[in-house]
Amino acid sequence: MEGTTMAKIRRDKQRETPALATTSLPDIIFMLIFFFMATTTMKEVDYKVIIRPPSASEVQKIENKSLLRYVYIGKPNVENQKQFGSETRIQLNDAFADIAQIEEFIVMERSAMKEEDQGLMTIAIRADQETRMGVIQDVKQSLRRAYALRINYIATSRGSY
Repeated sequence: MEGTTMAKIRRDKQRETPALATTSLPDIIFMLIFFFMATTTMKEVDYKVIIRPPSASEVQKIENKSLLRYVYIGKPNVENQKQFGSETRIQLNDAFADIAQIEEFIVMERSAMKEEDQGLMTIAIRADQETRMGVIQDVKQSLRRAYALRINYIATSRGSY
């Protein structure tokens, strides 16, 4: 065994840990941001009114929901009945409103949109099936005064006959 030499591993020097490579870190961060943006849904409106949509036989799905602005009409839910009573109320975004406030709401919502989309803004009336037509007519008159002439009514599908 005198003629064979074995490799000798030196451990007498202290080895340093190699530096962490951070060149791909921005790519990973942007992929995560994109993933969360694509999978996260925006907060829905907190309903302050009870809405049981009416059923309809001719229902169409709306494609571009970014052009929709909602008006909710119904009786206040249980949490809000003590403060607001049990009469039919109008809800715009997350707050109760009067008929007179609808025009201001439309103007603010329209001005928040891109200029090319402002003419395509559609008002979706989401009313309870027990809502009197007089309230809906008042809302429609207020929408006309604000030049919001594209109106949809939200309903559930009754099914095919």
